[in-house]
Amino acid sequence: MKPVVSVVIPNYNYGRYLDQRIQTVLNQSYQDFELILLDDASTDNSIDILQKYKNDKHVSHVVVNERNTGSPFQQWMKGITLARGEWIWIAEADDVSEPTFLEDCLRAVNSYPDVSICMVGSDYIDGNGKIIRQNVDYWGKNSMKTVIFSGREYIRHKLYWHCCIMNASGVLFKREQALNLQNSIFLTMRYSGDWMFWFEMARQGCVVEVRKTLNHFRQHEAKVSVEGISTGNRIREDIDVVSSIEQSDIIIGKYKRKLARGMLYRKIKKVGNIQKRNELFLYLKEKLGGDKSDLSVLHWNQYLQYLCPFLVTMKRDRKK
Repeated sequence: MKPVVSVVIPNYNYGRYLDQRIQTVLNQSYQDFELILLDDASTDNSIDILQKYKNDKHVSHVVVNERNTGSPFQQWMKGITLARGEWIWIAEADDVSEPTFLEDCLRAVNSYPDVSICMVGSDYIDGNGKIIRQNVDYWGKNSMKTVIFSGREYIRHKLYWHCCIMNASGVLFKREQALNLQNSIFLTMRYSGDWMFWFEMARQGCVVEVRKTLNHFRQHEAKVSVEGISTGNRIREDIDVVSSIEQSDIIIGKYKRKLARGMLYRKIKKVGNIQKRNELFLYLKEKLGGDKSDLSVLHWNQYLQYLCPFLVTMKRDRKK
């Protein structure tokens, strides 16, 4: 009999967190799930820990790569193709979940038709599990309720600006729709593949926000995303995502496009390597037509928003 949910734990050198992560999955109040354990050629004690769980009744696969793929998103897709459940949870190996995560998400997706993505609230924790920042979602104090959006509106007003679905561990998504992305560009990305993935998933159905903090997103001093920003490599992929959204059938207004270009231009200005910076400026212009004038629009937008309550800003747009 197929499980309702497939939980995928992709791991690379997070042996120090694996036991806790696996236990937070096994101790879910909702128990109709299979557990797929993936390792991307770890060099720590991860494999020994995974082997401890291979005979657990929930564990359907333990797959260890001989070589590191260099991409977390290829591991996502491996888990998606192995999964048998209707819904998938990518439970990242270093994060922690509340015991009602699956129960609350399934209650939400079963309450609405055509759901593609269900996300919960998150906070940030440090290496020791201590909360270092609460309410990292833009909801603020407007929590403890469930809100549904059409996928197209979610892209237009939220995902267009940035990857507002910040952590896969806080998301339950539809397997059937994820299988449509086996040839997606997100699989070739190292930094912004999650943003591309959520965009392509949202195009296929509705998005539900369960505004309860059920996910704890661990922060590290040395993160791939941090390195990607400092080198500019992530910015290049961000430009690709914005370009994909603008070239899709999602209608984005000209003024919003100029603001988005200004935001990208501002990020590029912070890249330390001059040659890399100039290459990114050229790439932005090639893909999106961005230039210095967009940065000026962004600059004046920050001041004019106080004079014009109807002026589009990222913050106002996300609240729609």
